[in-house]
Amino acid sequence: MLGDVVGSPGRRILRENLPRIRRELGVAAVVVNAENAAAGSGLTVALAKEIFDAGADAITLGDHAWGQKEFASTIGQLQNVVRPANFPQSAPGKGWTLVTTPICRFALLNLQGRVFMGPMDCPFRAADAAIREMPKDVPAFVDFHAEATSEKIALAHYLDGRVTAVVGTHTHVQTSDAVVLPGGTAFQSDLGMTGPWYSSIGRDFKPVLQKFLTGIPARFDVAEGPATLEGAVIDFSPATRKATGITAFRYREPLA
Repeated sequence: MLGDVVGSPGRRILRENLPRIRRELGVAAVVVNAENAAAGSGLTVALAKEIFDAGADAITLGDHAWGQKEFASTIGQLQNVVRPANFPQSAPGKGWTLVTTPICRFALLNLQGRVFMGPMDCPFRAADAAIREMPKDVPAFVDFHAEATSEKIALAHYLDGRVTAVVGTHTHVQTSDAVVLPGGTAFQSDLGMTGPWYSSIGRDFKPVLQKFLTGIPARFDVAEGPATLEGAVIDFSPATRKATGITAFRYREPLA
């Protein structure tokens, strides 16, 4: 599972390295958070297909799901793309899906946090509802797109033993707390970012510093330069659907 793809640098490093990484690590499936893939905000059908062509099997989203205005009317064209399940019921798209690949079959659930973020339905209750609908004989993976580490930890413990993994996205900063919880659920607070690492969480330093120093709003363009590809590799038992391991992953290009 890979952290937020940010703009063209994130898409480039994914395209250039994901096929090799899949082979070297021998992974059965790849889930990519792509809510920042389109110039740092949102996704399009064309960019989703680009990410699938790069080697992703499924895509999750987050608070910038509708960052590209046409995507709300086109998300239904895409298979294996989920937006947070605790969006309003009238929102287009789906909050969870069943992904089938030549090697495996798994359920994928996307949720969004409420602490320090916009108003959303309860992610805990949305998770309960989704899990009730899922087949019981497949592993289930959760991307919790949230700001507060405490909220991510709480959800992981709430779902421990009921899903195979809960991983966080959104902060673009990879955490060092990867662990398998007592009930057999793998957890990591944040997968990190797939995008330009010499930056302020993917954005060019100049406008970010201007905002901090002056308080004057500025457009935060995606940074250029070397990129990083970050996430986690999750091992699980097909028989029990419990996680047996989780390892943080990072491939970082050097500064020129």
